[in-house]
Amino acid sequence: MTHEERLAQFMARIERGEKIESTDWMPDEYRITLVKFMQMHALSEVMGALPEKEWVPKAPTLARKLSLMAKVQDEMGHGQLILRVAEDLAKPLGKSREELVGELLTGVCKFHNVFHMPAPTWADAGIIGWLVDGAAVVSQAALLDSSYGPYARVLQRVCAEEGFHIQHGESICLALAEGTPEQRQMLQEALNRWWESLLLFFGPADTNSASATILMKYRFRTKTNEELRQKFFDKYVPRIWSLGLTIPDPDFRWNEAAQRWHYTQPDWTKLKAIARNEGPLSQYRLGLRRMSYEQTKWVREALLGKAGAGAIA
Repeated sequence: MTHEERLAQFMARIERGEKIESTDWMPDEYRITLVKFMQMHALSEVMGALPEKEWVPKAPTLARKLSLMAKVQDEMGHGQLILRVAEDLAKPLGKSREELVGELLTGVCKFHNVFHMPAPTWADAGIIGWLVDGAAVVSQAALLDSSYGPYARVLQRVCAEEGFHIQHGESICLALAEGTPEQRQMLQEALNRWWESLLLFFGPADTNSASATILMKYRFRTKTNEELRQKFFDKYVPRIWSLGLTIPDPDFRWNEAAQRWHYTQPDWTKLKAIARNEGPLSQYRLGLRRMSYEQTKWVREALLGKAGAGAIA
């Protein structure tokens, strides 16, 4: 078949809702865009463990410490799983797993905007687990119908485990909401800090970027940014209010006529700055990741059986 005939057949499969597998023919545009998308997702899972990792030694009880350590371990595992899927798709492009990871350290690949933000109190660890992970599940659950089969299948496990993470974060927030006035105030202040980041999480409503257009074209994504943000509001705003917390937006309300939530637009210039790794803790967290990657180099070499690794070990 000609390229045009192959492409027409491929698009017909997409329209029928069939799953594309790693061994199937696919246009370069599909492959390149998916590798980039999954690469960012995988490395965001890894970087997402850093804000909570900071609280492992400072968690208030042993039970909280253990549950937080388990959550951090899960997030690292999610990164590994998704990297395996991205790696298979990247091989025909001549890109190795090591290169996929290395592009984070050099700034070529970005990581999600929420993980550039500080988490100064224990309440922040709760908000991250409850609402940030809640926003992540809203986004990832919408990808379960992705046209790329291996990614859709691995997301089933990721979403299931993220559900436990949400319960973990909600448990922290419930304990603080039922605690002392100081603890309730700490929780409200953490929500105030994270509210704008939760809006930025889904991206601008009117995005028409080339990558977003391609993702929708090939049915890798089937929901727009605004549809996902509104779904997040539907699920979590009533729960936030049930804890006696205040949404830090005086104009936030349900628009009955439009059948959607009205909210004050965040400062989208912050999202652009974060995309350039100019967020509040962008360089600090990248520095931690570079240091960790270098310090564990001998482990990777030992596992791969590279010469000289035994002496280092």
